[in-house]
Amino acid sequence: MKNFETMNPETKRALTHARNFRERHLEELKAFLRIPSIGTQPERKAETEAAADWLAEAMQEAGLENVQVIPTRGNPLVYSDWLHAAPDAPTVLIYGHYDVQPADPLYLWDTPPFEPTVKDDYIFARGAADDKGQTYIHIKAIEAYLEGGAEGGGRLPVNVKFLVEGEEESGGHNLSLFVPENGELLAADVALISDTHILSPEQPAIVYGLRGMCYVFLDVTGPRRDLHSGSFGGGVDNPLNALSHIIAALKNKDGHIQIPGFYDAVRPLSDEERQLLAKHPFDEEAWLSENGAPKSWGEPEYTLVERLGARPTLDVNGIIGGYTDEGMKTVLPARAHAKISMRLVPDQKPKEIYEQLRNYVQQIAPPSVRVRCQFMHGAPASITDYNIPAIQAAAAAYEQVFGREPVYIREGGSIPVVGLFQEHLGLETVMMGFGLPDDCIHSPNERFYLPNFYRGIETAILFFYEYSRLSS
Repeated sequence: MKNFETMNPETKRALTHARNFRERHLEELKAFLRIPSIGTQPERKAETEAAADWLAEAMQEAGLENVQVIPTRGNPLVYSDWLHAAPDAPTVLIYGHYDVQPADPLYLWDTPPFEPTVKDDYIFARGAADDKGQTYIHIKAIEAYLEGGAEGGGRLPVNVKFLVEGEEESGGHNLSLFVPENGELLAADVALISDTHILSPEQPAIVYGLRGMCYVFLDVTGPRRDLHSGSFGGGVDNPLNALSHIIAALKNKDGHIQIPGFYDAVRPLSDEERQLLAKHPFDEEAWLSENGAPKSWGEPEYTLVERLGARPTLDVNGIIGGYTDEGMKTVLPARAHAKISMRLVPDQKPKEIYEQLRNYVQQIAPPSVRVRCQFMHGAPASITDYNIPAIQAAAAAYEQVFGREPVYIREGGSIPVVGLFQEHLGLETVMMGFGLPDDCIHSPNERFYLPNFYRGIETAILFFYEYSRLSS
């Protein structure tokens, strides 16, 4: 490992301890993955609470203190800390989630989703990569410092706090209530999250930006009831037709969104950032092969990498209405619906974007139908300055373990807690993930590459060391 000889003794011992106990770490991870903590299913509440209790016990055994399972109106939060570093040492708030997606459809799994199976260096199980395996990395990194010291009396180079939730997969409502009310408990210098992926087993990546979300339900109604298309067609506007015209007016053929004011708050990409993103070794041909699309598409003045992570979007996620069963039914449906999501970039506010969409839809809707827009969900985009000491510490840790400098990317998806920490705690977040793009998260046969699990523990160990050094 690069720079091993220049590390302090505590960090060397922690790395040695992590390597010596890999088999034990794997067995513990299997035990965690066996708990079917499907937070979105009320009938799994007992198992979800059992996962919180299991995690709390694992934290305590690792040497963390003040371990609490905190009840909420939904699934509990798990908190712990260790605050005995040097007086000038920074504090890291580590976030993760122990809830997992449903395993359906079960028949598409090659192995039982809650019976972890190791094959070809991968561990297959629901939650393996999202996010039990990645969260557990940090517990084992801390244990390596505390248990790996002289006679088990080791010390961390930084202070740490853990906050792990059980409702990430269902929106994190109770976490969003807890964070603003517990600023003192959660006070830190930076947040650390491992819930993203790197580009390949050999190429680490740091996600420094995440898009936000505005999700809208569009309801178009016409007559009181479904009508015979022969008797009323041509005289009564069809809500499905009207909805189609509305949708067609939202974007042009090149992907530019037509809603007035939609781009007004978009923070432009600087030349420096475009050069940084251009270093992403993106294989467009392989990307198309994986997703099956015949050709990439979108705003022609931006690269594909920029469009996927640094530009806002608008997409129709579903259209509901009319007769869709087998055979024919000549009907004018009484109503039609659409679900629309908009991925947002820094400085765009979800409620403002919703109002712009609502006003535009009301403006372009024909008087022959009634249109109602409903705001369903929103989360702001987030971006972290990639020059702060914590990001540089993550880059140094990745390079020492993986042997290559990380690339910097902006992720197209959303992790709402990043914006929550930024808004209420004033924290920048380091997104130091260890998953891979083909981990099948949210899908059957979810998996986690075990070499990344082990390297993740070593990277976390080195992150704590490098952050303490760079922030002093």
